[in-house]
Amino acid sequence: MSQTVREVIIIGSGPAGLTAAVYAARANLSPLLIEGATAGGQLMITTDVDNFPGFPKGVQGPDLILQMREQAQRFETEILTGDVTEVDFSNRPFRVVVDDETTYHAKSVIICSGARAKLLGLPAESRLMGNGVSACATCDGFFFREKEVFVVGGGDTALEEAIFLTKFATKVTLIHRRDQLRGSKILQDRAKQHPKIDFIWDSVVTDIKASVSGSVEALVIQNLKTGERTEPKADGLFIAIGHSPNTALFKDQLDLDETGYILTQADNTKTSVPGVFAAGDVQDSIYRQAISAAGTGCMAAIDAERFLEEGLH
Repeated sequence: MSQTVREVIIIGSGPAGLTAAVYAARANLSPLLIEGATAGGQLMITTDVDNFPGFPKGVQGPDLILQMREQAQRFETEILTGDVTEVDFSNRPFRVVVDDETTYHAKSVIICSGARAKLLGLPAESRLMGNGVSACATCDGFFFREKEVFVVGGGDTALEEAIFLTKFATKVTLIHRRDQLRGSKILQDRAKQHPKIDFIWDSVVTDIKASVSGSVEALVIQNLKTGERTEPKADGLFIAIGHSPNTALFKDQLDLDETGYILTQADNTKTSVPGVFAAGDVQDSIYRQAISAAGTGCMAAIDAERFLEEGLH
């Protein structure tokens, strides 16, 4: 058991966590970053990243994470591979348990555990992720210029994704398992009136077929009422059935919103517990971009530094 009390522990190693580490390390806080057994966040399953500033020719998601990681280590961030399995924010110093066996203590904690896109659970889904399957139209829509794409979902996220994709695709078809949408009326009206958007009702995607080159070629769609199956050609499939923040550990420790995202103050990254901060997709259900996650990671490190300077711990 480690009895050393750290200045700051960072949970998570996506853009938010690694940016927080860079700033915390440069502030001489000697951060310990617990990266998780599956490190790097959603960028590790993202191929081309064309919208992160500083990479005019684009960058592969894993390569971007690797460069961020190297930068954090350059400033002597200690990186630990393992999963946080328990936290206690009720007493100071805070307690963080890794892999059910090693306990660390800290004066402050920055949570950057991210969120994961809800997926359909199809075997082909993970295999084709980044090769025609996506869970982020804002990230990947550009790659589908003059293509025909499909969106799965019926809420605001699906409608927003479908509308956004019309900027690039020649045709967008929204597949919904019910016969009416759940999204807000204004978005429903915009989607239904858009000449590029079609709908397939009462249906689900049961399989995704790949071409010889290993990209999406067609979908298998089943009508839930009739049982009829169709196999339309497709250049891409966007899954827009929501995200789940990785906050199960913090449910009884911090204030969360109704969907599980950590609540932070409007103008900073402070949570309901002084000394505990949150950054990135774990507290952001709106933007969900690598650059915005990195920005809040910077904010969280500065907020933690100021908290420590005030000596309230």
